[in-house]
Amino acid sequence: MYRTGQIRAANEDSSAADRGRRNRSVSVEEEVPLYDALSDDYDRFVNWENRLAYEMPFIERTLCEVDARRVLDAACGTGMHAIELARRGYKVVGADLSAPMIERAKENAAAAGVEAHFVVAGFGELVEKLALSEVEGVSGQFDAVLCLGNSLPHALGAEDLGDALADFAAVLRPGGLLLIQNRNFDAVLARRERFMGPEFHREGDREWLFVRFYDFNLDGTITFNMVVLRRHADGKWSQQVETTELRPLIYSELIASLTAAGFTDIVCYGDIQGAPFDPESSGNLITVAKKFSTKEFC
Repeated sequence: MYRTGQIRAANEDSSAADRGRRNRSVSVEEEVPLYDALSDDYDRFVNWENRLAYEMPFIERTLCEVDARRVLDAACGTGMHAIELARRGYKVVGADLSAPMIERAKENAAAAGVEAHFVVAGFGELVEKLALSEVEGVSGQFDAVLCLGNSLPHALGAEDLGDALADFAAVLRPGGLLLIQNRNFDAVLARRERFMGPEFHREGDREWLFVRFYDFNLDGTITFNMVVLRRHADGKWSQQVETTELRPLIYSELIASLTAAGFTDIVCYGDIQGAPFDPESSGNLITVAKKFSTKEFC
């Protein structure tokens, strides 16, 4: 366990990383097309059965810390975490900047036969978009906010990051919990790690190969590249290349930004099983924090 005041972080299978998106109210038109373009294949890229089995025990233990029942999944992608939480009895809302991802999430929820609500909203506009929703159960404060899949690094500037964290705080009740999963960019930058493991999927006569890698830019940002190779039923191959920009969010900056946004009890783990966080070797940085509450001093 790695603490500053109180910090925690957890590692997540890197095959599930980089599913988030950034908005600047926090607005980033250049990032949206990647996730729009990948919405049809995203659930082929991620082995959800394995991922949820691996992650949900930690997520539920964390939610139990604040007796959470009402949960917001920010940057929810195709909605699979939200759907699994709804299946387990939580009241869940999913938000994502990509409208095609939200449509896929709604389809997935209908197929699963669970009640989960989904809204098109990016970082920095959650309060506004949720308040405007006419669907009962969407607006109001939450017991917990999840921001998984290396989504937060899509906030490309310090102001964007601050806006996103302030937005999370605004939708949380006092004492509510925030759970963030990022890659451990301290290690990525130190090692200049470019490539992530490929992912393979087969459906009958069709095959998909997903290849991901980083380019390190002179301005300090990282270009995330996704190459999708598809083998069609006739044996022919096609390819698709999508890119988006990330800001490698290192441990010290995240902790300082969370503190500035009014979060306390910040704790970090090195993997989703609760191993200690090591900036030099951990694959991911999962951070748990709580919204400041005056009750802490009563």
